[in-house]
Amino acid sequence: MGAAPMRYEAPRGMRDFYPEDMSARQAVFGAWRAAAELFGFLPYDACVVESLDLLKRKGGEEIVGQIYAFRDKSDRELALRPEMTPTLARMIAARQNSLALPLKWFAIAQCFRYERMSRGRKREHYQWNLDIVGADAMQAEAEVIACAAEALRQLGLGPQDVAIHLNSRALLAELLAGAGVPPDCHAATFLALDKRGKLDDAAINQLLAEAGLDAAAIAAVWKVMNIRTLAEAGALAGASSPSLAGLRNLLELLDNYGLAEMTQFDIGVIRGLGYYTGVVFEAFDCQRKFRAIFGGGRYDRLLSDLGGAALPAVGLGFGDVVIAELLADRGRLPAGPPEIACAVGYMTDAERLPALRAARNLRQAGLGADLALHPEKPKSFFGRVGRGGYREAVFLGPDDCARGVMRIKDLRLRSEREMPLPG
Repeated sequence: MGAAPMRYEAPRGMRDFYPEDMSARQAVFGAWRAAAELFGFLPYDACVVESLDLLKRKGGEEIVGQIYAFRDKSDRELALRPEMTPTLARMIAARQNSLALPLKWFAIAQCFRYERMSRGRKREHYQWNLDIVGADAMQAEAEVIACAAEALRQLGLGPQDVAIHLNSRALLAELLAGAGVPPDCHAATFLALDKRGKLDDAAINQLLAEAGLDAAAIAAVWKVMNIRTLAEAGALAGASSPSLAGLRNLLELLDNYGLAEMTQFDIGVIRGLGYYTGVVFEAFDCQRKFRAIFGGGRYDRLLSDLGGAALPAVGLGFGDVVIAELLADRGRLPAGPPEIACAVGYMTDAERLPALRAARNLRQAGLGADLALHPEKPKSFFGRVGRGGYREAVFLGPDDCARGVMRIKDLRLRSEREMPLPG
C-alpha cells in the first residue's frame, strides 16, 4: 500500500488568501488607501526584516520572546517586523536633515508577532499605519483620527457601529500624581492598567503592588479609574491643566470634523506601549463584541530614543483582522473572488486568433478580459463563466467570425449586444 499523500497547512497563526478571500481584503485596503490619499498622506514602505537591536531599543529585551527573531547566515540578529513605528523612526532619522516637515506618511504593512492567539489576533496581520511627524499642534491628532473615521465611512461604518475613545497619558499622569501615586511608578501603573479586561481587578492590584504602590496608592489609582466624564477629570486636575485643555481642544476639533457622535472621553484608554506621551485613542465596535479596531496616540520622544533628533509625532495602527470580523458581523464583507469584466471564449482553433484580438481590444479599452486557453463547447464555456464572477462574456463560433461580429452577453441582465470583431 502506498504512502499517504503529504498535506501541508499554513503555519499556526498565519493565513492564506484564496481568490475568494481577496475581495474582502481589497475592500479594506482600498478604503485605507483612499482615505489616506484624501487626507494628503504619502505612501511609504520598508523591508519586512528589521534589526533586532532597533526593536530592543524601542521595546526592551523582553520583546525577543514576543516576535519572530533569528540570526541570518552572517550571524546578524534580525526579526520579522512586529509593527512599523520603529522602522518609520529609523527611516526618518536616516534622512532627517533633508525631509520637509511635517511629514504625513502611510503604509499598509504585514507585521508578525509570536504570541498566543485569540479572537481578533493572529501571528501575522496587515496594518494600516498613519503618522504625522514634526507637528506638535493638536490638529495632528485630529487629522489622524478623522482619516481613520473616513476609512470606516468608506466601509459603511458610522457612529452607530464604532466609537472612538480618547484619553491623555499626560492627563492621567497628572491625576495619578495628584492622587498620591509617585511619578516613578507611573510607567508600571500604565502597563498594569492597560491589562484591564484581560486580567481581573485582583490581578491588576497584584501588578500595582509589584510596581511599588502601597494600599493607599492602589485605592487612589482605582478612584482615578472610576472617572467617567471630562468634567470629573477637570474637577480633579484643575482648570489650569494643560493636558485637560488639550483634550478639550481635540474634542472641539473633532466636532468640527463632524465626529462628535463617534468620539468620547474614556479614562480607561491607556495603551500599553511606553513611548506614548500625550493623547491616546482606541476605536471599538459599539457593542464591544471585538477587540480594538485601531489605536494610537502621540509619541514625541521615540525618534530621539532611537537615535534621531527629537520630533513631535502622532501615529495610528489599524489592523485588518478585527475590521474584517466586524464587517462580517454586520453583513458588509464582500464575498467571492474579485469580479472580472469579461470572459472571452471560442469554439475551435480557427477562432483562436479572432478571440485573442477581441480580448486585446477589450483590454486596450481598459476592461479586464479573461481569454480562454483552449477551445470549448458553448455549454461548457457559459457554464464555467457563469460561476466565475464575470460581468460579461464573448463566445466566438464560426458564424460570428463569418459575420465579423462579437456578441457581448451581459451575464446579470441576460441581455446581448453586438460589436464589430476587431480585424
